[in-house]
Amino acid sequence: MARIAGVNLPPNKRAEIGLTYIFGIGRNLSVKILKEANIDISKKIKDLGDMEVEKLKEIIEKNYKVEGELKREVLMNIKRLKEINCYRGIRHAKHLPVRGQRTKTNTRTVRGNVRRTMGSGRKKSAEKT
Repeated sequence: MARIAGVNLPPNKRAEIGLTYIFGIGRNLSVKILKEANIDISKKIKDLGDMEVEKLKEIIEKNYKVEGELKREVLMNIKRLKEINCYRGIRHAKHLPVRGQRTKTNTRTVRGNVRRTMGSGRKKSAEKT
């Protein structure tokens, strides 16, 4: 079983897809990495040799931020936005959408108004007296 950047890659997936299980690597980047390592894109992870896996590890660790390092950087960026009290930082702090999405009808889960059945989670209307 191939293990790169602390992630076990699924053995029955193609190498192009298997690399995307690592946080910070998408389809385009996985293809680029495989071409740099001279590995066939359609080759399955279980068919990769030890030398090929080592080559992939070396390329990923040397050239790209992935997993913990990338997550830490993202969290530091969000923390910085909160500290300088910019609009995006305030939205992050309030757990609201940051990138201009509407909030009247969507983002129920972000706002904490989860409806499991129709009518549940809806705000109560003024009761009759």
